[in-house]
Amino acid sequence: MKIEGKEQQSLWFKDDTLYFIDQRKLPEHIELFKATTVEQVSFAISEMVVRGAPAIGAAAAYGMVLGKEDIEKTADRLKRTRPTAYDLFYAIDHMISRIHAGDTPHDAADLYVQDIIQRCKNIGEHGSQLIKEGMRLLTHCNAGALATVDYGTALAPIRVAHHKKKNIFVYADETRPRLQGLLTSWELYQEGIPHAVIADNAAGYFMKNGDIDLVITGADRIAANGDFANKIGTYEKAVLAKENNIPFYVAAPISTFDQSIKTGKDIIIEQRSDQELRYYKDAMIMMDQTPVRNPAFDVTSSRYVTGFITEEGIKKL
Repeated sequence: MKIEGKEQQSLWFKDDTLYFIDQRKLPEHIELFKATTVEQVSFAISEMVVRGAPAIGAAAAYGMVLGKEDIEKTADRLKRTRPTAYDLFYAIDHMISRIHAGDTPHDAADLYVQDIIQRCKNIGEHGSQLIKEGMRLLTHCNAGALATVDYGTALAPIRVAHHKKKNIFVYADETRPRLQGLLTSWELYQEGIPHAVIADNAAGYFMKNGDIDLVITGADRIAANGDFANKIGTYEKAVLAKENNIPFYVAAPISTFDQSIKTGKDIIIEQRSDQELRYYKDAMIMMDQTPVRNPAFDVTSSRYVTGFITEEGIKKL
């Protein structure tokens, strides 16, 4: 990921400290959040200092390093931070397995994170084959380097296509209530990729008018039958894409596939604080007495998915 012309990862571990680019401050400010304890890593995950399934998994892996004196207690604490993203649980279980096999926690975490980065790079190479010259793409939420340590999932094919000099344009949904489309816009700006942010409920307008050729989103958990959970609003985009005969692809590493869950009905959906709807940054946009419900994710049926872009290639059900 480029930040002011320099390559930078969204998180890194050095001298027993886990550093995050604080995503709560972006795009207005680039600030670091430092974690030296398991509780601070848990806070970073719960409060969305770090977000995006692969990046959450990477943070949890390094959290296991910080809590290596009691890995079972550490694992339990980290697993209680967010319930939906499977990479969180996959990373923790992977760390426990590698530590029991004799790896040092630090080495195991470094290898896990480097593996995730390589997987995302491969997703970019495979997915870029779907993107043709002149295509206009839609994405929802932020599934770029910020969400995955580096390269991204949904944004990785877009980055690779751009680097291959394909003339493309990206529509980025705002993705309310946390406006994570602004993070996508910030990343695309850093890469010099032409794009525009649109309101979530404008996607149908652009689809019906023939302005979108392909939709790519990320995922937080994918069931065995291909149903998947992603940021709230993804389901609507998938239905609209089907109605308008637009291919809809999901980009995710194998670590996001949860074979223990048969269908999307079994995916736990995180319910987040009403304050996320009432406020943006420090500005109140909704009165305290207004009733609010705030599911963080929705589940999209596999029948709306054209294919899955993984590090192993493009998979179709």
